[in-house]
Amino acid sequence: MKFTDRIEINPYVMHSKPVIKGTRVPVSLVLGYLAGGMTIEEILAEHPTITREDVLACLAYASQVVAEEEVLELALAG
Repeated sequence: MKFTDRIEINPYVMHSKPVIKGTRVPVSLVLGYLAGGMTIEEILAEHPTITREDVLACLAYASQVVAEEEVLELALAG
């Protein structure tokens, strides 16, 4: 599964934040739920418009973003 099938960035939806396609459920919200210890089943109960595959797509999206992240070292003053 490609996350691009389930995640979209639209300037007219949620201020261009990535969301699950066809919803206003931000990827960041789903990731926050998972980070807070919620299970996929609990997330689906909270948001019945999304699917297990949508939640997994959020994880795939986050993985891709982190993999492509460029970290720059900054000199610390002192």
